[in-house]
Amino acid sequence: MSLHDPLPEPLEAGPRRPLIITADPLLLDHLVRLTAAAGVEPEVAADAGAVRRSWTTAPLVLVGSDRAAEVVRRALPRRAGTVLVGRDQDDGDVWQQALGIGAEQVAIFPDCEGWLAERIADAADGPRAAGHTICVVGGKGGAGASTLAAALAMAGLRRQWITTLIDGDPLGGGLDLLVGEEQADGFRWPDLAEVSGRVTATALRRVLPHYASPSTGSLSILSWDRGVVLRVPPEAMRVALSAGRRGSDLVVVDLPRQHPDLSSEPALAAGGPVLLVVPAEVRAVAAAQRMVAALNEHTTDLRVVVRGPSPAKISPQMVASTLGLPLVGWLRPEPHRAADQERGEPPGVQRGPLSKLCDRFLDSLPLGAVA
Repeated sequence: MSLHDPLPEPLEAGPRRPLIITADPLLLDHLVRLTAAAGVEPEVAADAGAVRRSWTTAPLVLVGSDRAAEVVRRALPRRAGTVLVGRDQDDGDVWQQALGIGAEQVAIFPDCEGWLAERIADAADGPRAAGHTICVVGGKGGAGASTLAAALAMAGLRRQWITTLIDGDPLGGGLDLLVGEEQADGFRWPDLAEVSGRVTATALRRVLPHYASPSTGSLSILSWDRGVVLRVPPEAMRVALSAGRRGSDLVVVDLPRQHPDLSSEPALAAGGPVLLVVPAEVRAVAAAQRMVAALNEHTTDLRVVVRGPSPAKISPQMVASTLGLPLVGWLRPEPHRAADQERGEPPGVQRGPLSKLCDRFLDSLPLGAVA
């Protein structure tokens, strides 16, 4: 299985196929390679007249400069999402050809590759507002950030949202294990370590493990295998996060408890809320102050979740005031949670303080961000 394999039985509607019209074998090789890198199988035609219907329905039409005159001759209607593609930087006629077919843009290889790959992936995914992105990070080791991240994903499922859970902490034990899907087939971070460029949301969701939800929501999980610990390559995180946001109503990212590194920055830069989980303990609050200073360099929406109980009778309001952060809520202990985890039951499924906090928080998010 690969990000670029065709979709035999997609989990949801497959990506919309771009149309390529060219008889230039070298140009065709370039374009097919870019569509494959985006995880899309294009429709290809050497004769514009043979694809008159697709001309009007395809999300994107890539017309080779060798077929521009034929498109004009056949009087194909002007349409949005048409790009004239060539491979001769010195071809002065290309702009006149673009005007003739009503192209919105001109792309000349090899300079156009990065931009055109983005354009192909955008067209294949279709119009969709980016979903909510929430980052969760622990103020100290064992604070419960991974548990909160998984519980937020479960709350998304209760809303029947398409949800993606991304494990950015290589030392966290694996979010797939936390939700009871460690045996599920699919790619983990080591499989995606070399991914770059742009992939469609559908291609990513197809290869990731999925949580078998009893609801109609859908949860994809990008986690770690049980092998050698690796760092998340920053480019792989950027690609996965971009595809996840374009294809999900909710993306939850569990970040490592350390000074934000290059792999954390794409998630923090997504602009969504960042939840810092801090136990109500003196040393934990002191450690969290250093985390606040580091995280504030990368986000303007940092909030705190305080976890109890507090042996020193420290209130959640005191913790929030000391850290200078808005308080999301007070996370009380759930005595049955350890037994539930041993049975493979994800956190936040049972009604309790954790699920209530997650539900309240998702209910507070602006509705406009969910497509």
